[in-house]
Amino acid sequence: MERVRAASEMSFRLYGQPLLVTDSGGKDSAVCREIVRRSGIPFEIQHNLTTADAPQTIYYVRKIFKELEAQGISCSISYPYYKSQRVTMWSLIPMKKFPPTRLQRYCCQVLKEESGQNRFITTGVRWAESVKRKNNRGVYENFTRDPKKKIILNNDNDEERRLFESCTIKGKRICNPIVDWRDSDVWNYIESERLEVNPLYFEGFFRVGCLGCPMAGRHRWTEFRLFPAYKQAYIRAFGRMLERIHGEGIETKWKTDMDVFNWWMENETIDGQVGLIDLPDWRSENPP
Repeated sequence: MERVRAASEMSFRLYGQPLLVTDSGGKDSAVCREIVRRSGIPFEIQHNLTTADAPQTIYYVRKIFKELEAQGISCSISYPYYKSQRVTMWSLIPMKKFPPTRLQRYCCQVLKEESGQNRFITTGVRWAESVKRKNNRGVYENFTRDPKKKIILNNDNDEERRLFESCTIKGKRICNPIVDWRDSDVWNYIESERLEVNPLYFEGFFRVGCLGCPMAGRHRWTEFRLFPAYKQAYIRAFGRMLERIHGEGIETKWKTDMDVFNWWMENETIDGQVGLIDLPDWRSENPP
């Protein structure tokens, strides 16, 4: 709780606003939400509408938000925008002209990371989730896509905290209060505090997030078997993506929407397949 209390102090000092708790509808968010609530600090809560979450997640978030609002806590939904227009996962894919992959997860950037600007937020990021997060995430950090400007603070000593607070980079700052928790720590806390979590965890899901997320690997086949409408939404989006690419005179070895879907699901590389870097528009819109 001391981590979020320190974040709350910095939030008021830097932004003049309470801590913003981001809630994805997953178990880690549930734990963070409860830790912040029990800390006694003022806070607001926000859910990023990715448009690709399962219906159970949406209903769960609505229920939790209704309960929090009854307690006087401000809850909000952040809607995704790209190039100044509202987007969904299905409209974003044709605009980006490439499927979201493990290496090119532009969907996270647009649908989730753009919210919370000029605020101090909390997330449920944990080192146990990946080696990459272990190497570049901390208890406190500033949000930047430039590694050279990244500041990570894992100790709340006075000198390091002053350095973190004096950072002149605009944008948002982040507190990851359970960054060093293991999966067992998370579930033990949920059980000990009797927290209500997303029902998908009791339906065979080990992760809760966007259906079809490339990071879910072959579990996506199960997701699409349970939620066939989402599979069809991706296929239609891939079809519109191909229409846009071919309309610009660019040849691909993908001939149909199903060609794209099958490649995307198997994560295979077709010899001579068009890549992001081959598209001039994509290069100009996504500089290194």
